[in-house]
Amino acid sequence: MTTATMTAAQAAPQSAATPAARRDHFLAALAAAEKGESPYAHWLLSDVLTGDLCDALAALELPEPEAESFDGRRETNNQTRVFLAPGFCAGHAASAATVALFKDPAVVAALGRTCGVDLSKGLLRIEYTRDRDGFWLEPHTDIRAKLFTMLVYLSDDPALADAGTDIYDADKRLVKTAPYGRNLGMIFIPGDDTWHGFSPRPIRGLRRSLIVNYVTPDWRSLHELA
Repeated sequence: MTTATMTAAQAAPQSAATPAARRDHFLAALAAAEKGESPYAHWLLSDVLTGDLCDALAALELPEPEAESFDGRRETNNQTRVFLAPGFCAGHAASAATVALFKDPAVVAALGRTCGVDLSKGLLRIEYTRDRDGFWLEPHTDIRAKLFTMLVYLSDDPALADAGTDIYDADKRLVKTAPYGRNLGMIFIPGDDTWHGFSPRPIRGLRRSLIVNYVTPDWRSLHELA
């Protein structure tokens, strides 16, 4: 993976919150999440991360991906995908802080209780995405090896207001689109009915997001794990 070029400000977030403050902030956001039941259980969150952490993640500078192909699948561009793995986090304090947050036992336990899923043996996988105009995702369900999925949106650009994740019913008809905005989020527990994607439409800016997964211990792509 190409090493990111980062400024000193990106490497060390200004006025950084303590790990305990980040944890408590996230737990409060989770407790206040709005639960939807149709077409499947999902949770919409706001103010997910502390402001310093969200801002530092949104400001991360990475080389422009070369020769991306947009065919409705992320795996088509595996060579340019960015994961918050140990080597990457070693050069970026905000990424390391994000990993620490989602490895915090209190956070893992709270997510499990809220969503009714056992994450005690789950392994953390966090992808940092930068979607641009032309990107789309076909309606799909996450593979069974993913125990939990959360999207955290990072970009603070009103032009991206319609750039949230699309939620579909069993017939792959669009039911709703999660609101996209700085520090908003969405959670669902992968299953046979959790159809989601991003229908083809203009992306007016750079759609930065985190995809947070807990995956089963037999996950094969070890380089993706936090």
